[in-house]
Amino acid sequence: MDKKLKFYASILFSMVLLFSFESCNKSQFSPNRNISQGTGWDINSKKGGFQYNTNFKGQEAPPNMVLVEGGTYTKGKVQDDPMRDWNNTPNQQHVQSFYMDQTEVTNKMYLEYLDWLKRNFPPSESKFRDIYKNALPDTLVWRNKLGYAEDMVNNYLRHPAFANYPVVGVSWLQAYEYSEWRSDRYQELVLERNGFLVRDAKTDSVNSQSSFSLDTYVIDPNSTYGGNSNVLRGKQTRTPDSLLPKSASRESGFITPKFRLPTESEWEYAALGLTEMREFNNYSGRKKYPWKGQYTRTGQRRNLGDQLANFKNSDGDYGGIAGWSDDGADITNQVGSYNANSFGLYDMAGNVAEWVADVYRPIVDDEFNDFNYFRGNDYKKFKIDENGVVIASEAQYKTLPNGKRIAIVLPGEIERTDLDDEDTRYRTQFDKGYNVNFRDGDNSSSRRYDRADDEESSSQIMYKSPDYNDTNLDNDVFDYDSDISKTTLINDQVRVFKGGSWKDRAYWLDPAQRRFYPQDQATDFIGFRCAMSRLGSKTSSKKKTRN
Repeated sequence: MDKKLKFYASILFSMVLLFSFESCNKSQFSPNRNISQGTGWDINSKKGGFQYNTNFKGQEAPPNMVLVEGGTYTKGKVQDDPMRDWNNTPNQQHVQSFYMDQTEVTNKMYLEYLDWLKRNFPPSESKFRDIYKNALPDTLVWRNKLGYAEDMVNNYLRHPAFANYPVVGVSWLQAYEYSEWRSDRYQELVLERNGFLVRDAKTDSVNSQSSFSLDTYVIDPNSTYGGNSNVLRGKQTRTPDSLLPKSASRESGFITPKFRLPTESEWEYAALGLTEMREFNNYSGRKKYPWKGQYTRTGQRRNLGDQLANFKNSDGDYGGIAGWSDDGADITNQVGSYNANSFGLYDMAGNVAEWVADVYRPIVDDEFNDFNYFRGNDYKKFKIDENGVVIASEAQYKTLPNGKRIAIVLPGEIERTDLDDEDTRYRTQFDKGYNVNFRDGDNSSSRRYDRADDEESSSQIMYKSPDYNDTNLDNDVFDYDSDISKTTLINDQVRVFKGGSWKDRAYWLDPAQRRFYPQDQATDFIGFRCAMSRLGSKTSSKKKTRN
């Protein structure tokens, strides 16, 4: 009997040891352990040493944004090609997970941006006048030579009746600058909430010479807010006066990715909302619109016959007849007026078309890359001199072909410059910073191209449209390039816009349709929404990976 007891006791002891060993083994890989798996040293010790956020809970969705889980899909699969330009060729693409605005950027959201610029860079001062002036949407886009629209010109942007309507009259460049501004303002809020900035610094400590820039904060925190380090002394960053205050680094997990315009691939994937057609690891069937079915009208009994988006129906029906407004609008409509797609995104078909980040080319080169496809990369680096990074003390402007000046660098931001040979030496994935024209179908993209030739030669560049040259702003002289050899409207300054609008017929509602427009011009039917990359896991769900 004693032998049996001893035998069972030894088995029990072995199981306890095994369980203990497995528990210890698992604990070594716990993300919350403050012990290095490499050296065994303490992490985040009060005595100093390596500091790292070992308790990161995952990226939070920014305001007005939802997570779009990435995946593989067929891009450019259209059912109609009304323009006969053959710029849609079905090709397989994969996009990583990202966040995207549920709705278009509204008038109220954009007015907040204008208000911030006006308060901190007063247009009454001559050196700041162009900052606010050229951030203003072009309200004259509503004018029509044979239509009355003056009330739209005067009221659409600012009147509360249109507060939650999509902003229009915004060029691609203005949308880009708004995204940059939004990045800085959101980052300020995150740092304040987590104790790295003095409370209300985002309003109390800001002026033309003292503002927050995300890039500046990451590279040189003590240079932000015009070098006012007192702003950096948040509740969690108290240090002796003799020491510099602590700041949030990327290792802290509190530095967020920037807001940006979505790429064409991201926008099309998000608009399609294919998840509602998924069966295991396949899509069952295809979609013409962001919603299920092949028709623009709902088949549900309670609202039978209603339009599912805001667009121009048939040959000229903007909103139906009195008493039967089939889409609820004749111009734009309040955002969120129609059902969201399967990702929770509204108005991905109709209302307004939307800017995306890509430079337009008729071809999509999926043979070279089918992962996060994007045409428009122009790599820059931070400008550094013998004293460190160069932080702009004055606004820097770029003059557009239409004569407007847009601020590309605001005071307090780090200046950027082009890459040089030192930056690209021995790299295999890129050999220069400007890659807009890489494999875009012109002579310089062919295997027969002689690199000894002048790349800027008009004989080598296919996508070079006529433009304004020899612009003299002082005399308001704009000489148009009348070179008859330039027969295209495509150049490096035209951007893709996606989706149909209140002004478009149904075939433009197809998410795969693509058009282009000059990046410095605006219309009454193009708006935009922002995106933000997701860091870390592909999904926020707890599901295990599938084989």
